[in-house]
Amino acid sequence: MQISQCPLYLQVILAFCWVYIRKYQSRQESEVISTITAICALAIALITSALLPVDIFLVSFMKYPNGTYKEWAANNETRQQIENTVLYGYYTLYSIILLCVFLWIPFVYFYYEEKDEDNSNKCLQVKNALKYTIGFVIVCSALLLIGTFVPLESPPNRNSTQWEKVQYLFEELGSSHGLAALSFSISSLTLIGMLAVITYTAYGMSVLPLNLIKGTRSILYERLENTEDTEEVEHQIDKLKAKCADGRPLSMRDRRNLQDLEAKLQVLRRQGRHLEIAERNCCNKVGSALRPMKILLGVFFILVALLFFVTLFISNLDKALHSAGISTGFIIFGTNLTNPLNELLLALQPVFPLDYVLITIITMYFVFTSMAGIRNMGIWFFWIRLYKIRPQRTRPQALLFLCMILLLIVLHTSYMIYSLAPQYVMYGSQKYLLQVRCGLFCVTVNPLYCTASGLQDYNQCTVTRSYLFLHKFWFFSTIYYFGNWAFLVVFLIGLVVSCCKGKKSVIEGEVDADDSDFSDDEYVH
Repeated sequence: MQISQCPLYLQVILAFCWVYIRKYQSRQESEVISTITAICALAIALITSALLPVDIFLVSFMKYPNGTYKEWAANNETRQQIENTVLYGYYTLYSIILLCVFLWIPFVYFYYEEKDEDNSNKCLQVKNALKYTIGFVIVCSALLLIGTFVPLESPPNRNSTQWEKVQYLFEELGSSHGLAALSFSISSLTLIGMLAVITYTAYGMSVLPLNLIKGTRSILYERLENTEDTEEVEHQIDKLKAKCADGRPLSMRDRRNLQDLEAKLQVLRRQGRHLEIAERNCCNKVGSALRPMKILLGVFFILVALLFFVTLFISNLDKALHSAGISTGFIIFGTNLTNPLNELLLALQPVFPLDYVLITIITMYFVFTSMAGIRNMGIWFFWIRLYKIRPQRTRPQALLFLCMILLLIVLHTSYMIYSLAPQYVMYGSQKYLLQVRCGLFCVTVNPLYCTASGLQDYNQCTVTRSYLFLHKFWFFSTIYYFGNWAFLVVFLIGLVVSCCKGKKSVIEGEVDADDSDFSDDEYVH
């Protein structure tokens, strides 16, 4: 039954992606290939983010609440087959992400960049796009090559010859079937995703709820203010023009002031037209009626963000105090400090399927707050703003960047959720039976939750494939750990900035004085 419903889930995801892309896509600049690419990339990001809850559900579903395996999962080979299927699902989706980031999206981006005004020479357009895309392919090949020859374990004999060491590397390559190379490439991309999470997700977790709570400014007040500002600027322009009424030229300073005032007047008139349209917009009227619901939703989101902040801080502090050290990627065996989110997930476990619903909501929460952060900040390269994300006025290149950033963020989401609930992500809600032997008798106590520091045997608990994938390379885990501290700092900064900022305009982002991002000018129809 669940399998027959999968196409329905895919249809819902594709429908959401189509509506989202069409909402922000430029009315004047749109192309079929860039639209399809953006929709597919966004859909891949959402599907990949949903794989972690499935992984946790499968390892938990193998057992009864009393700690014994179900009949169909009693065989170790059956469990291994199911987990391998999940693992190959990870590798398949991650390979698609690798293809999108290093080949598909760059090609479409440069294909559109090379588009001529007359759009006559398609072959030259494809040739130039392929030429620039080769650089991304070279980087991907280098990552795969490095990952191929990075041994996960040191050679068994330190005194072995150089030939034996090389032979060991090839044996490692053959035993892993090249999966280590893919893991290294994905982990490298996850580092970039970590930077995107620190930048966009941390800010989105603060700006999204506070914008819902504060709301927007009154349209009537904004129109009145716009009219007064327009009349004031027109009056200043008339005063400057009066100076040259008798034929005398204006001074350099007056000419500069006149140019600035005329540019300001143009922006004010554009804002006036947008405000007039916004006043007649039915969506704004419905939004005003739903204001109490938005406030409640904003309060809920800020409470969730604060819960995540406290949980992540406790988890990082636990790793700093009780982990195996920096050389192991700060792997922690069990939870020594009370983790509120981890405890909440375990408490919800008896009421099926609340814990799986919650972990799915947490995953989607990270994705949608990331989208909110990108939408509010725009796309930046260090201190240079490249593009703005504006409804019905976002260029195709900006949408491609948006989808690429979301793909990278999704890669890092698994580690973020592991940091929030390490025990649950590792074992789900599995329990095991602790047996105490007293001579010839065997006493079985109450079932206990599986933990990394537990006394269970290897065959009593099944580790999620996500956990194994996250800790394949210890040095990446170490970088992710310090990235979590940076995430906490940026979240606090974003929260302070969002609190200090006033209500945003109802036409926020639609009209800007600077168009340095080469976005659409203005399309009001």
